[in-house]
Amino acid sequence: MEYRHILVALELTDDTKILIDKAIFFADKLEASISFVYIDGTHGEIYPELVDIQEDNIDLPFNEDAITKLRVFETYANQPIQHIFVGTGDLNDKLKNTIETHGVDLLLCGHHHDFWHKIISHSKQLIDTSPVDILVVPME
Repeated sequence: MEYRHILVALELTDDTKILIDKAIFFADKLEASISFVYIDGTHGEIYPELVDIQEDNIDLPFNEDAITKLRVFETYANQPIQHIFVGTGDLNDKLKNTIETHGVDLLLCGHHHDFWHKIISHSKQLIDTSPVDILVVPME
């Protein structure tokens, strides 16, 4: 298997650093590029498309705190992040086109082992719909 572009599905919590560490490990071994994706699902579908904040400096449907946290994660990675995609709504609905358009071949996401995440699992939804391989990382 050869992975050239790893997409990391981020949350705005410190647990995300576990995912970034895994992505860096694999990217270094495979000489792959890394991109991030963050979808704010708390307010529904405010913005229909994903925006790459690495390329677009437009007015985003996010507060400054969210963008600041994403930039902190970018700095934490300590290596170039090709794209940082942001959007609103449902992650599953947004990913297929983004994965195909940008040549992503590995999706990395986390899965929490608590009560609420057993009832509503975003990682299970990703597994059911992803067009590429997925690495699901257990989160404490």
